[in-house]
Amino acid sequence: MIQALLNYPHIDPVIVHLGPLAIRWYALSYITGLLLGWGLVILMLRERELWTAPVFGGQPPATEDEIGDLVVWATLGVIIGGRLGFVLIYGTFFCGIWGTSPACHGLPMGYLENPIEIIAAWKGGMSFHGGMIGVTVAIYFFCKKRGLDWAEIGDLFAVVTPVGLFFGRLANFVNGELWGKPTDVPWAMVFPRAPDALPRHPSQLYEAALEGVLLFVIMQIALRVFHAQRRPGLMVAIFLTGYGLFRGFVELYRDSDTVYFGFFSVGMSLSIPMFLIAGYFYWHAFKGKRA
Repeated sequence: MIQALLNYPHIDPVIVHLGPLAIRWYALSYITGLLLGWGLVILMLRERELWTAPVFGGQPPATEDEIGDLVVWATLGVIIGGRLGFVLIYGTFFCGIWGTSPACHGLPMGYLENPIEIIAAWKGGMSFHGGMIGVTVAIYFFCKKRGLDWAEIGDLFAVVTPVGLFFGRLANFVNGELWGKPTDVPWAMVFPRAPDALPRHPSQLYEAALEGVLLFVIMQIALRVFHAQRRPGLMVAIFLTGYGLFRGFVELYRDSDTVYFGFFSVGMSLSIPMFLIAGYFYWHAFKGKRA
């Protein structure tokens, strides 16, 4: 048997028990990502040099108070959208058609037999794509209510979303879930929850590095070097393109139990609509003359 060269750090997914309440790293990752993202957006709003172009009229696209209110909407969008996205995309659509996967565990009929499972996010099961849809809906209706430009606000959130992705993937690693395929690379690890004792790719860390760190750097370069924010919607397009490419690439190394055929997984398929939506935002960004 191939020996793993790196030991998997056995970290308890639960930080602390407070009576019947368990504080988990996964929940903390969501909170940390949201708070840091909020703080980074506020710092961007305070950098007046980012908003000197005529398209902004010399003012940032929103006030700090407006962003604070929007964070509440976005948080609900992440939680509701993330859970419903998992239920609909994985638990219902995938399991309803390709129900032989071990990931299904009696789904989707289990939702009908025990409807509480639909909202049981504490048992695991959140979809980034669903969370992204939830946040998009929240941003759209908030901007419509407050009279803000939805593309400009979307750009702000696109810049900081990689922060949340980074912490989320680290939490997946701590939980020992979403492991990679068996491999003999020097950094392979044995994940205790995997169905065997084979060394595997730490695919969660690949995603943290690509979707989190590298994509964050790309977004910062687009913002500060190429001033992509001057074409509202362009930052959203760049984010969707980068995430779709990185997620599709890592799926080649991730031991996904939601595979349609061969190596083509649900994660890969969801990159396709992201590219299409990115195409719309590229069109929106370049359709008019911007300063």
